Amino acid sequence: MSDTSPTSSNPIRARLLQAALDCFLADEYHKVTTRQIAGKAEANVSMIRYYFGDKEGLYEEMIRDTLAPLLDVLDGTMLASVDGFTDFLRLYYDTMAARPEFPRLILKVLALNQGPGRRFILQLLERGRSGGAKRVGELKARGEIAATVDADVLRMSFVSLAMMPMLLKHVFEQQMGRPMDTAFLHRLAEFNGRLFAAGLASAANEGGRSA
Repeated sequence: MSDTSPTSSNPIRARLLQAALDCFLADEYHKVTTRQIAGKAEANVSMIRYYFGDKEGLYEEMIRDTLAPLLDVLDGTMLASVDGFTDFLRLYYDTMAARPEFPRLILKVLALNQGPGRRFILQLLERGRSGGAKRVGELKARGEIAATVDADVLRMSFVSLAMMPMLLKHVFEQQMGRPMDTAFLHRLAEFNGRLFAAGLASAANEGGRSA
């Protein structure tokens, strides 16, 4: 099946987004220029104005483009059951492994308020929070997890399992003396997915006994 997304069908726009990601990961926001990004993308700087308006617009679209596959999951069927957590973790690890500095960029923006994207990222995270809460409600309704499970606690636990390996990836690799390659990350996703699903199954059983 062909990819007909705006990015895949427009090579110039796609190159600008990739160049922006490379540049913003490599340097501070205020030090990156649109001319630098355009040069890396082998495009005219006017194309940034045409597609994104300005540097901030490009920055926000870069973040949206990177996170879109993860947020789109909330509208699909992957998380229709607790077994889908493994698939989502695998998708997250694969997405971030291709952009290893991106989790730190997001953390830097949120924790240190560096760059213009804090409010925008918070809006995306709120979309994830509301979508996740809806999924949790559906799982509760089907009896797959206990009615007493706090959606925010569940979300923070899941985010911790997802983000921490990627935030400290280089540290873990040095300690282990081996790379966290695709095969390793997929094993980690399977393990963490089973761990998470088992915890939710236990919560459901506890909820049934206390009813």
